[in-house]
Amino acid sequence: MSDASRHEMSQVLETVYGVTPTTPVLTPIRHTSTTLGLSKDSAQSEELHPNRQIQCFRHGMRQVSGDYGIEFSAESFDDQLEAVLGGTWTADVLKAGVVRRSFSILRHFTDLQSADKPFHLFAGCEYNTLTLSVTPNTIVTGAFGVLGQDLGVDTVEPTGATYDASTTDCPFDGFTGEILEGGVSIGIVTEISLSLDNGLEPRPVVGDDKTIRPTIGMSNLSGSMTVYFEDSVMLEKFINETSSSITLTLERGGNSYVIDLPNVTYTGGQPDISGTGSIVLTMPFQALYDETSESQVSVTRTIA
Repeated sequence: MSDASRHEMSQVLETVYGVTPTTPVLTPIRHTSTTLGLSKDSAQSEELHPNRQIQCFRHGMRQVSGDYGIEFSAESFDDQLEAVLGGTWTADVLKAGVVRRSFSILRHFTDLQSADKPFHLFAGCEYNTLTLSVTPNTIVTGAFGVLGQDLGVDTVEPTGATYDASTTDCPFDGFTGEILEGGVSIGIVTEISLSLDNGLEPRPVVGDDKTIRPTIGMSNLSGSMTVYFEDSVMLEKFINETSSSITLTLERGGNSYVIDLPNVTYTGGQPDISGTGSIVLTMPFQALYDETSESQVSVTRTIA
Protein backbone atom coordinates (compact mmCIF):
# COMPACT_ATOMS: atom_id res chain seq x y z
CA MET A 1 0.00 0.00 0.00
CA SER A 2 1.35 3.39 -1.01
CA ASP A 3 1.24 6.40 1.34
CA ALA A 4 0.58 9.97 0.18
CA SER A 5 3.41 11.19 2.43
CA ARG A 6 5.88 9.33 0.14
CA HIS A 7 4.52 10.74 -3.14
CA GLU A 8 6.61 13.00 -5.36
CA MET A 9 6.08 14.79 -8.67
CA SER A 10 8.41 16.37 -11.22
CA GLN A 11 8.21 17.77 -14.75
CA VAL A 12 10.27 18.49 -17.85
CA LEU A 13 9.50 20.83 -20.74
CA GLU A 14 8.77 19.01 -24.01
CA THR A 15 10.34 20.06 -27.30
CA VAL A 16 7.74 18.11 -29.28
CA TYR A 17 4.17 17.92 -27.95
CA GLY A 18 3.52 14.57 -26.29
CA VAL A 19 7.16 13.39 -26.51
CA THR A 20 9.25 13.13 -23.34
CA PRO A 21 12.79 14.41 -24.02
CA THR A 22 15.61 11.88 -23.93
CA THR A 23 17.72 11.98 -20.76
CA PRO A 24 15.29 14.49 -19.23
CA VAL A 25 16.29 16.91 -16.48
CA LEU A 26 13.23 16.92 -14.25
CA THR A 27 12.20 19.74 -11.93
CA PRO A 28 10.46 18.75 -8.69
CA ILE A 29 6.86 19.96 -8.28
CA ARG A 30 5.98 21.05 -4.76
CA HIS A 31 2.38 20.06 -4.09
CA THR A 32 -0.15 19.36 -1.36
CA SER A 33 -2.51 17.10 -3.32
CA THR A 34 -3.18 15.88 -6.83
CA THR A 35 -5.94 14.36 -8.95
CA LEU A 36 -3.79 14.01 -12.09
CA GLY A 37 -4.78 10.81 -13.88
CA LEU A 38 -5.93 9.12 -17.07
CA SER A 39 -9.56 8.98 -18.16
CA LYS A 40 -11.16 7.43 -21.23
CA ASP A 41 -14.32 7.95 -23.19
CA SER A 42 -16.29 4.83 -24.01
CA ALA A 43 -18.42 3.36 -26.78
CA GLN A 44 -21.14 0.84 -26.03
CA SER A 45 -22.90 -1.18 -28.69
CA GLU A 46 -26.64 -0.62 -29.03
CA GLU A 47 -27.14 -3.70 -31.17
CA LEU A 48 -30.29 -5.57 -30.18
CA HIS A 49 -30.17 -9.23 -29.07
CA PRO A 50 -32.97 -11.56 -27.96
CA ASN A 51 -31.14 -12.21 -24.67
CA ARG A 52 -31.18 -8.43 -23.88
CA GLN A 53 -27.45 -8.53 -23.07
CA ILE A 54 -24.83 -5.95 -24.02
CA GLN A 55 -22.41 -7.66 -26.39
CA CYS A 56 -19.68 -5.08 -26.99
CA PHE A 57 -18.06 -2.26 -25.03
CA ARG A 58 -14.94 -0.35 -26.06
CA HIS A 59 -12.65 2.14 -24.40
CA GLY A 60 -12.46 5.42 -26.32
CA MET A 61 -10.16 8.41 -26.44
CA ARG A 62 -7.48 8.63 -23.77
CA GLN A 63 -7.14 11.90 -21.90
CA VAL A 64 -5.03 13.12 -19.02
CA SER A 65 -6.63 15.66 -16.71
CA GLY A 66 -6.65 16.79 -13.11
CA ASP A 67 -4.95 19.33 -10.92
CA TYR A 68 -2.52 19.61 -8.06
CA GLY A 69 -2.78 21.81 -5.00
CA ILE A 70 0.04 24.12 -3.98
CA GLU A 71 1.26 26.43 -1.28
CA PHE A 72 2.62 29.38 -3.25
CA SER A 73 6.33 30.04 -2.63
CA ALA A 74 9.10 32.01 -4.32
CA GLU A 75 10.66 30.50 -7.49
CA SER A 76 8.83 27.20 -7.02
CA PHE A 77 6.22 27.73 -9.74
CA ASP A 78 7.83 30.17 -12.17
CA ASP A 79 7.73 27.64 -15.04
CA GLN A 80 4.07 26.87 -14.36
CA LEU A 81 3.17 30.57 -14.23
CA GLU A 82 4.94 31.12 -17.53
CA ALA A 83 3.06 28.21 -19.11
CA VAL A 84 -0.42 28.99 -17.78
CA LEU A 85 -0.11 32.67 -18.74
CA GLY A 86 1.43 31.89 -22.12
CA GLY A 87 4.10 34.52 -21.52
CA THR A 88 7.85 34.68 -20.95
CA TRP A 89 9.73 36.04 -17.96
CA THR A 90 11.55 39.17 -19.12
CA ALA A 91 13.67 41.09 -16.59
CA ASP A 92 11.65 39.35 -13.83
CA VAL A 93 8.31 40.48 -15.27
CA LEU A 94 5.75 38.07 -16.70
CA LYS A 95 2.70 39.06 -18.76
CA ALA A 96 -0.03 37.09 -20.49
CA GLY A 97 0.81 35.98 -24.02
CA VAL A 98 0.29 33.35 -26.70
CA VAL A 99 3.27 31.00 -26.23
CA ARG A 100 2.20 27.38 -25.68
CA ARG A 101 4.33 24.97 -23.66
CA SER A 102 3.79 21.30 -22.91
CA PHE A 103 5.41 19.15 -20.24
CA SER A 104 5.93 15.55 -19.32
CA ILE A 105 4.95 15.11 -15.67
CA LEU A 106 6.28 12.18 -13.62
CA ARG A 107 4.48 10.88 -10.56
CA HIS A 108 6.59 8.60 -8.36
CA PHE A 109 5.08 6.46 -5.63
CA THR A 110 8.38 6.07 -3.83
CA ASP A 111 7.30 3.38 -1.36
CA LEU A 112 6.23 0.95 -4.09
CA GLN A 113 8.64 -1.71 -5.28
CA SER A 114 9.93 -1.68 -8.84
CA ALA A 115 7.73 -4.63 -9.78
CA ASP A 116 4.69 -2.60 -8.72
CA LYS A 117 5.45 -0.02 -11.44
CA PRO A 118 5.75 3.08 -9.25
CA PHE A 119 6.47 5.53 -12.09
CA HIS A 120 3.52 7.18 -13.86
CA LEU A 121 4.62 9.37 -16.78
CA PHE A 122 2.06 11.80 -18.22
CA ALA A 123 2.93 13.22 -21.64
CA GLY A 124 1.61 16.24 -23.51
CA CYS A 125 0.56 18.12 -20.36
CA GLU A 126 -0.43 21.75 -20.76
CA TYR A 127 -1.41 24.07 -17.93
CA ASN A 128 -5.04 24.99 -18.42
CA THR A 129 -6.09 26.65 -15.18
CA LEU A 130 -4.71 28.40 -12.13
CA THR A 131 -6.42 29.35 -8.88
CA LEU A 132 -4.90 31.37 -6.06
CA SER A 133 -6.43 32.24 -2.69
CA VAL A 134 -5.22 34.70 -0.06
CA THR A 135 -6.98 34.84 3.30
CA PRO A 136 -5.95 36.33 6.67
CA ASN A 137 -3.66 34.37 8.97
CA THR A 138 -3.12 31.48 6.54
CA ILE A 139 -0.68 30.25 3.91
CA VAL A 140 -1.36 31.36 0.33
CA THR A 141 -2.82 28.35 -1.49
CA GLY A 142 -3.83 27.50 -5.02
CA ALA A 143 -3.98 24.84 -7.72
CA PHE A 144 -2.77 24.25 -11.27
CA GLY A 145 -5.09 22.40 -13.62
CA VAL A 146 -3.60 20.21 -16.35
CA LEU A 147 -4.86 18.77 -19.64
CA GLY A 148 -2.64 16.11 -21.21
CA GLN A 149 -2.44 13.44 -23.88
CA ASP A 150 -1.41 10.08 -22.45
CA LEU A 151 -0.11 8.06 -19.50
CA GLY A 152 2.57 5.40 -19.34
CA VAL A 153 3.21 3.22 -16.27
CA ASP A 154 6.65 1.69 -15.78
CA THR A 155 8.96 -0.08 -13.36
CA VAL A 156 11.72 2.51 -13.87
CA GLU A 157 12.02 6.25 -14.40
CA PRO A 158 12.71 7.61 -17.91
CA THR A 159 16.11 6.57 -19.22
CA GLY A 160 18.89 8.91 -18.16
CA ALA A 161 16.61 11.05 -16.00
CA THR A 162 18.25 13.48 -13.58
CA TYR A 163 16.65 15.92 -11.16
CA ASP A 164 17.12 19.58 -10.33
CA ALA A 165 17.20 20.53 -6.66
CA SER A 166 13.84 21.48 -5.20
CA THR A 167 13.25 24.96 -3.83
CA THR A 168 12.99 25.11 -0.05
CA ASP A 169 11.55 28.55 0.74
CA CYS A 170 8.52 28.61 3.02
CA PRO A 171 5.26 29.65 1.34
CA PHE A 172 3.89 33.16 1.28
CA ASP A 173 1.17 33.99 3.81
CA GLY A 174 -1.86 36.22 4.08
CA PHE A 175 -0.50 38.56 6.72
CA THR A 176 2.64 39.81 4.94
CA GLY A 177 2.19 42.06 1.93
CA GLU A 178 -0.26 44.62 0.62
CA ILE A 179 -3.34 45.07 -1.56
CA LEU A 180 -3.93 48.18 -3.63
CA GLU A 181 -7.39 48.88 -5.06
CA GLY A 182 -7.54 51.67 -7.59
CA GLY A 183 -3.94 52.49 -6.66
CA VAL A 184 -4.79 53.04 -2.99
CA SER A 185 -3.78 50.73 -0.14
CA ILE A 186 -6.84 48.95 1.22
CA GLY A 187 -6.75 47.36 4.68
CA ILE A 188 -10.25 45.91 4.96
CA VAL A 189 -9.91 42.89 2.66
CA THR A 190 -10.95 39.55 4.18
CA GLU A 191 -10.16 37.43 1.12
CA ILE A 192 -8.98 37.72 -2.46
CA SER A 193 -9.03 34.90 -4.98
CA LEU A 194 -7.92 34.64 -8.60
CA SER A 195 -8.96 32.16 -11.27
CA LEU A 196 -7.38 31.81 -14.72
CA ASP A 197 -8.83 29.53 -17.41
CA ASN A 198 -7.29 28.98 -20.86
CA GLY A 199 -10.21 27.00 -22.26
CA LEU A 200 -8.17 24.04 -23.50
CA GLU A 201 -10.33 21.44 -25.30
CA PRO A 202 -9.24 18.00 -26.61
CA ARG A 203 -9.32 17.34 -30.38
CA PRO A 204 -10.06 13.68 -31.14
CA VAL A 205 -9.26 12.29 -34.58
CA VAL A 206 -10.20 9.13 -36.48
CA GLY A 207 -7.56 6.41 -36.30
CA ASP A 208 -6.04 7.37 -32.96
CA ASP A 209 -7.16 6.95 -29.37
CA LYS A 210 -5.20 10.05 -28.28
CA THR A 211 -6.04 13.67 -28.86
CA ILE A 212 -3.88 15.82 -31.06
CA ARG A 213 -2.76 19.07 -29.42
CA PRO A 214 -5.86 20.64 -27.81
CA THR A 215 -7.44 23.81 -29.08
CA ILE A 216 -6.96 26.83 -26.80
CA GLY A 217 -9.52 29.49 -25.96
CA MET A 218 -9.38 32.95 -24.44
CA SER A 219 -7.16 33.74 -21.47
CA ASN A 220 -9.96 34.36 -18.96
CA LEU A 221 -8.84 35.83 -15.64
CA SER A 222 -11.46 36.57 -13.01
CA GLY A 223 -11.63 36.64 -9.26
CA SER A 224 -13.35 37.87 -6.16
CA MET A 225 -12.51 40.19 -3.30
CA THR A 226 -14.40 40.40 -0.03
CA VAL A 227 -14.09 43.48 2.20
CA TYR A 228 -15.64 44.74 5.39
CA PHE A 229 -18.59 46.95 4.42
CA GLU A 230 -17.53 50.34 5.80
CA ASP A 231 -18.89 52.60 3.04
CA SER A 232 -20.29 52.46 -0.49
CA VAL A 233 -17.14 53.49 -2.37
CA MET A 234 -16.41 50.03 -3.82
CA LEU A 235 -20.08 49.12 -4.22
CA GLU A 236 -20.56 52.21 -6.38
CA LYS A 237 -17.79 51.00 -8.69
CA PHE A 238 -20.01 48.02 -9.48
CA ILE A 239 -23.20 50.11 -9.68
CA ASN A 240 -21.61 52.67 -12.01
CA GLU A 241 -19.50 50.16 -14.00
CA THR A 242 -16.35 52.04 -13.03
CA SER A 243 -13.07 50.47 -14.15
CA SER A 244 -10.49 49.96 -11.44
CA SER A 245 -7.27 48.06 -10.72
CA ILE A 246 -6.04 45.55 -8.16
CA THR A 247 -2.42 45.00 -7.12
CA LEU A 248 -1.55 42.14 -4.76
CA THR A 249 1.91 42.03 -3.20
CA LEU A 250 3.13 38.84 -1.48
CA GLU A 251 6.32 39.05 0.57
CA ARG A 252 8.54 36.72 2.57
CA GLY A 253 12.22 36.84 3.53
CA GLY A 254 13.18 39.49 1.00
CA ASN A 255 11.34 37.70 -1.83
CA SER A 256 8.20 39.19 -3.31
CA TYR A 257 5.70 38.60 -6.10
CA VAL A 258 3.54 41.51 -7.23
CA ILE A 259 0.43 40.48 -9.16
CA ASP A 260 -1.01 43.49 -10.96
CA LEU A 261 -4.43 43.56 -12.62
CA PRO A 262 -4.39 47.01 -14.26
CA ASN A 263 -7.93 46.94 -15.65
CA VAL A 264 -10.73 45.22 -13.75
CA THR A 265 -14.51 45.56 -13.89
CA TYR A 266 -16.56 44.50 -10.88
CA THR A 267 -19.38 42.15 -11.82
CA GLY A 268 -21.24 42.15 -8.52
CA GLY A 269 -21.53 43.69 -5.08
CA GLN A 270 -23.32 41.82 -2.32
CA PRO A 271 -23.40 43.14 1.30
CA ASP A 272 -25.21 40.02 2.48
CA ILE A 273 -26.15 39.38 6.09
CA SER A 274 -26.38 36.00 7.82
CA GLY A 275 -26.73 36.60 11.51
CA THR A 276 -24.88 39.05 13.73
CA GLY A 277 -21.38 40.41 13.25
CA SER A 278 -19.63 42.48 10.62
CA ILE A 279 -21.19 42.84 7.20
CA VAL A 280 -18.89 41.70 4.40
CA LEU A 281 -19.15 42.99 0.83
CA THR A 282 -18.39 40.43 -1.88
CA MET A 283 -16.99 41.94 -5.09
CA PRO A 284 -16.43 39.51 -8.00
CA PHE A 285 -14.41 40.98 -10.85
CA GLN A 286 -13.25 40.37 -14.42
CA ALA A 287 -9.72 41.27 -15.52
CA LEU A 288 -9.53 42.92 -18.95
CA TYR A 289 -6.77 43.78 -21.42
CA ASP A 290 -5.00 47.02 -20.55
CA GLU A 291 -3.65 49.15 -23.40
CA THR A 292 -0.83 50.67 -21.36
CA SER A 293 0.65 47.46 -19.91
CA GLU A 294 -0.44 45.42 -22.98
CA SER A 295 -1.75 42.64 -20.76
CA GLN A 296 -4.60 41.81 -18.42
CA VAL A 297 -2.08 40.81 -15.75
CA SER A 298 1.58 41.19 -14.94
CA VAL A 299 3.64 39.37 -12.32
CA THR A 300 6.83 40.99 -11.05
CA ARG A 301 9.20 38.89 -8.95
CA THR A 302 11.97 40.05 -6.67
CA ILE A 303 14.31 37.33 -5.41
CA ALA A 304 16.67 38.09 -2.55
